[in-house]
Amino acid sequence: MVLKEELAACSRSKRNLSQHLCETETNMLAIVSKYQEELNLATAHEHKVADEYAQVYAEKEARGKVIDALHQEATMWMNRFALTLNGSQELPRLLAKAKAMADTYSAPEEIHRLLSYCQHMIDLNGPYN
Repeated sequence: MVLKEELAACSRSKRNLSQHLCETETNMLAIVSKYQEELNLATAHEHKVADEYAQVYAEKEARGKVIDALHQEATMWMNRFALTLNGSQELPRLLAKAKAMADTYSAPEEIHRLLSYCQHMIDLNGPYN
C-alpha cells in the first residue's frame, strides 16, 4: 500500500513538473519573442540612423563641392581684377552672379569678404554701365 501511495505521489509530482516545465517553456518563448522584437526595433533604428548619416554626409560633400566651386570662382575673380580692371562691362555682371551663388549656397565669410572687395574695386574704378 505504501508503494502504491508513493507511486501515485510520484505520478502527481511528474505531472506537476511536466506542467511547470510547459509553463516555463511558454514563458521562455515569450521572453525570447520580446527580445527578438526589441532587437528588430534596434536594428531598424540603426538602419535609419545610418541612412540619415549617409544623407547628411552626402549633403556635406555636395556643399563642399559648391564651396570649392565658389573658391575657384573667387580665384578667377582675383585674376580677372588683376588683368582687366580697365572698364570691362563683364565684371559687374560676373560679380552679381558670384554674389548670388554665394548667398544661395551659404558660402563661408571669406568668400563674401572677397566679393565685397571685388565690388569695392569696381566702385573705385568708376562706372561700368
